Amino acid sequence: MNVNAGRFLTKRAMLNPGTVGLVAEGKRYTFHELNKRANRMAHVTDGLGVRPGDRVCVVALNGVEHYDLFFGLGKNGGILVPVNHRLSSAELRDVIEDAGPRVVVYGPEFDGLIDSIRDEVPPFRAVRIGEGRGKDPSYEDLMSRAKDFEPMVEGGNDDELVIIYTGWVAGKPRGVMLTHENFLWASITMSATLNRLGPSFLLPLPFFHIGALGWLPFFMHRGISCVLPRKFNPHRFVELVNEEGVNSFGVVPTMLFFIKETGIFKEKGMDRVENILSYGSATPSDLIREYAGHGIRVRQLYGLTESSGPVLVIDGEYALEKMGSCGLPFFHTEVRLVDDNGLDVPVNQVGEVIIRAGHVMKGYWDKPEATADAVRDGWLYTGDLARTDSDGFFYIVDRKKQLIITGGENVSPSEIEAAIVEHPEVVDAAVVGKPDPIWGERAEAYVMKKPGSGLTEEEVINWCAQRIARYKRPRKVEFVREIPRTLTGKLEKRRIKPEREKEGD
Repeated sequence: MNVNAGRFLTKRAMLNPGTVGLVAEGKRYTFHELNKRANRMAHVTDGLGVRPGDRVCVVALNGVEHYDLFFGLGKNGGILVPVNHRLSSAELRDVIEDAGPRVVVYGPEFDGLIDSIRDEVPPFRAVRIGEGRGKDPSYEDLMSRAKDFEPMVEGGNDDELVIIYTGWVAGKPRGVMLTHENFLWASITMSATLNRLGPSFLLPLPFFHIGALGWLPFFMHRGISCVLPRKFNPHRFVELVNEEGVNSFGVVPTMLFFIKETGIFKEKGMDRVENILSYGSATPSDLIREYAGHGIRVRQLYGLTESSGPVLVIDGEYALEKMGSCGLPFFHTEVRLVDDNGLDVPVNQVGEVIIRAGHVMKGYWDKPEATADAVRDGWLYTGDLARTDSDGFFYIVDRKKQLIITGGENVSPSEIEAAIVEHPEVVDAAVVGKPDPIWGERAEAYVMKKPGSGLTEEEVINWCAQRIARYKRPRKVEFVREIPRTLTGKLEKRRIKPEREKEGD
């Protein structure tokens, strides 16, 4: 049997042609209409020269276009690369250079961003959503002229379907390769584990997140209608819960905070909500208690891009009893905690989370050494540290990789550090993650400046603003007399003390 994710939509359109599969930007699309659009996209990209294995990047806010591209490229063997539209031009250039796309689809909001990198990367065909611009044809015009018959299916099984970039390592972007089979197994394990989802699911996360994109095959398998806001707005979110009879949604904890600030608990529509899945970072206990006080159980989910999403989830009935836990492994997902020698650790002892499942990534794009380091003997080594209690529930306690997760976004401290030390008045820098009541975590920087420098906190933050995305910038800067390092140059962040603390010693 050839597993092709594009065909998931074909089959759902056969079984439930008249059922609404997507609500986006005030428009309703049946599964039949979505399948016709995916077929058109397969023919459009074929006409643009996309062949099996070629990459197509999309830089756009959420919309039906992501459905078109995911399932359309699935059918013709192309690889979708959903790019974080919040990247700086330098970061986007790095991603485009690494992915080497044949085509870049972009929204009108990002005209300037696309123009800023055109002359710095290998040439690509550009398609603009909305009206065409210059040599860039209109997405809608291309779609309207394309045939909508089923294309000859190309690829599947272990072929890459998606590459999602998760961060920078050693100054280079790192793309996670996910295959057709990865998405099949992710959907199967989710279907066997998550109950009471649907018939309508509100999805406010951007599609460059696996926390959004990873739901699409699951929606096809379950025939679930996705309610898709263009971008997250808490007040519009509440309106959609009411208007569309939503009973489930997936969010990051930061969104939960802004949603409850709207006074959503007073809305009658919340009576229908049975499932809130919170993921991306740990959900603050106060938020869980506040929602529970209004009869709404928040289910924490732990997942990774490298695992196509699902790893651990807690059932709603344990949300309060097991506060702080992200639950138990998904049905078809094996999870262990091991020490540095790869041996299982006992209950209540901290170990590294490792995963084995059909939905574990194929590897990192064009990075065989990084892949070999992450996937060993069929197990994905996550770099996350956790413990289990006597009932087998998992509790994430730390991260070996030191990633900062702010508002559900992965931020590499080394990337911020590299930007700061480029400043001519900076000698060295270290960045750490600190708890934040709204964003989960925030980046804070310790900076060692040159003797006699008058460099200020504001100047450091503004310097970063010109080099990295807004969400990655440090929220606070402390100046230190030295950045402690080991003989091998490794940062010893726990030994850092701000200058004002040293002065008081």
